[in-house]
Amino acid sequence: MAPKSNVLTTRVTSGSPYQLDESQTLKASKALLQHIRAESDRKEATSITKNLLKASSDGSDLDSSADAEPIWLSLTTKKHIVDKHRLKPGKIPLPHSLNQPPTTTVCLITCDPQRQVKDIISHPSFPTTLSSRITKVLGISKLKARYQPFESRRKLLNEHDVFLADARVITLLPKILGKVFYQSPKKPVPVNLEAIKQKDTAGKRVAPKNTDEKARSIGSPLQVAKEIEKTINCALVHLSPSNNTAVRIGRSSFTAQQIADNVASVVAGLVEKFIPQGWRNIRAVHIKGPNTMALPIWLADELWVDEGDILEKDEEEKEKDLKAIAGLKRKPRALDEAGEAVSGNRAQGDRVEEANGQQKKKKRKVEDTDLSQEMRERRKKLREQKRLDKAKMQGVQL
Repeated sequence: MAPKSNVLTTRVTSGSPYQLDESQTLKASKALLQHIRAESDRKEATSITKNLLKASSDGSDLDSSADAEPIWLSLTTKKHIVDKHRLKPGKIPLPHSLNQPPTTTVCLITCDPQRQVKDIISHPSFPTTLSSRITKVLGISKLKARYQPFESRRKLLNEHDVFLADARVITLLPKILGKVFYQSPKKPVPVNLEAIKQKDTAGKRVAPKNTDEKARSIGSPLQVAKEIEKTINCALVHLSPSNNTAVRIGRSSFTAQQIADNVASVVAGLVEKFIPQGWRNIRAVHIKGPNTMALPIWLADELWVDEGDILEKDEEEKEKDLKAIAGLKRKPRALDEAGEAVSGNRAQGDRVEEANGQQKKKKRKVEDTDLSQEMRERRKKLREQKRLDKAKMQGVQL
């Protein structure tokens, strides 16, 4: 029997070590999916209520996309990526989209007037497969007027799977939609609906100077459809001031090869666009489910980015440090003198207290002597008085 290996990750056999090993990624993906499905089967077997919609008569899963658990890529860096929260998420194209099922509904939030976008979506040249998925188009003014109550915003959140917003109004949405949206996985994703800028005589693209003209400048149906499709098929990167970033890369209904392909695309996009110093700043890459442990697919050998981050001391500095440490073990001369002065003052104070105590003892002894003398005299007088009284009583009897 072959000995069991304790190696967490494998290294690439050729080329730079700063790259993913496809076999390691595929191995971790298979193990993670197997564990998630086994845990799901165990819960279903022990559950009292059964999901009647899970499997149809022909054996196909009707709600596999709805009940599938998300798969996350966790990337840990050696230094912080950013120093503050970013409102607009980054986008990385995926070979296997997370929102591919035709039942996925999309809500599009646009600039005013919203009629322009509705006309573009209903245009004959706009792809019907995409227009059927866009179930609602909301202008920013209508969004403010209709969805002020908390219940109406929560109802809107539950009615749609994906929320897209024009990049020109994305910064206004946190105040309008509130925490019910921005504390959920359905945060609005920015999409560019603006028309391609015209070129001047020098060949440079010029933006419209008029604000109203800029707001009304919507792209062609094919351009808008291309931007919406590209945004739907992207993985979203929400950066925060920390050394860990989590990106949703798949679902448990995916195959292991699809998970591995998405992992490779997301890691390449993160290294190229978002992580300063690239692979040198990456410490570890893991994949995990919502309730599973993280499985490693790449681990760095060094815990530093540059050689300058390592503090190396010369022999002279080491000797100085040793002397300083040795000097701390002995009391300095000034401290010795101060200690002797303090001890001398303490000894003098003790002698004064001892002398005062002796005087008090002498005084107390004298007082005790006087008191005993007085008591003896009183006893003597009492005895004399008793003797006289007794003599008088005897004389009366005679």
